[in-house]
Amino acid sequence: MLSEREITDILQKTGVLQEGHFRLTSGRHSDRYMQCARLFQWALEAEKLCAMLAGLFAGEKIDVVIGPAVGAVQMAFEVSRHLGCRNIFAERVDGALTLRRGFYIDPGERVLVVEDTITTGGTVREVVSLAQAAGGQVIGVGSIVDRSGGKADFGVPLRACVQIDLPSWEEKDCPLCARGLPIVKPGSRQ
Repeated sequence: MLSEREITDILQKTGVLQEGHFRLTSGRHSDRYMQCARLFQWALEAEKLCAMLAGLFAGEKIDVVIGPAVGAVQMAFEVSRHLGCRNIFAERVDGALTLRRGFYIDPGERVLVVEDTITTGGTVREVVSLAQAAGGQVIGVGSIVDRSGGKADFGVPLRACVQIDLPSWEEKDCPLCARGLPIVKPGSRQ
């Protein structure tokens, strides 16, 4: 099991943690952004964190790992490799997450939902609902970084490699907006 310091070192070394003025997927603003996709440029570093995450669910008898495209496609693959099970991903069609490409969840299958970073958990809730609608039994949610401060509730256990508290504000309360700093929307949804 990696220590919090080792995880933070990996996130800094791989360029995951960025500084600036960001509009998060949730609409909130922050002076730092976790671009976990950058982690997956570095297979050996990504493997360490995905192995750790898989270890947090090792005794759960997971049948399938699912993550939302694009951000958690590689993550679902790597976590499932360590768990020795199948992996799939959900993708957006007309704004809604769906299973395509012949992917399926059989009724009763034990499902682990993964996401690289959780802030409010909106996308994860969509994947959980999708898996449940297909008849899957969602066992838990796994994340590399939990930014929710432990507030994200999915009705199943949430386990993360690390919990990082980065400040975020509603646009009306954003000190960076008040200073007139330009904003960037770095996430996958525009």
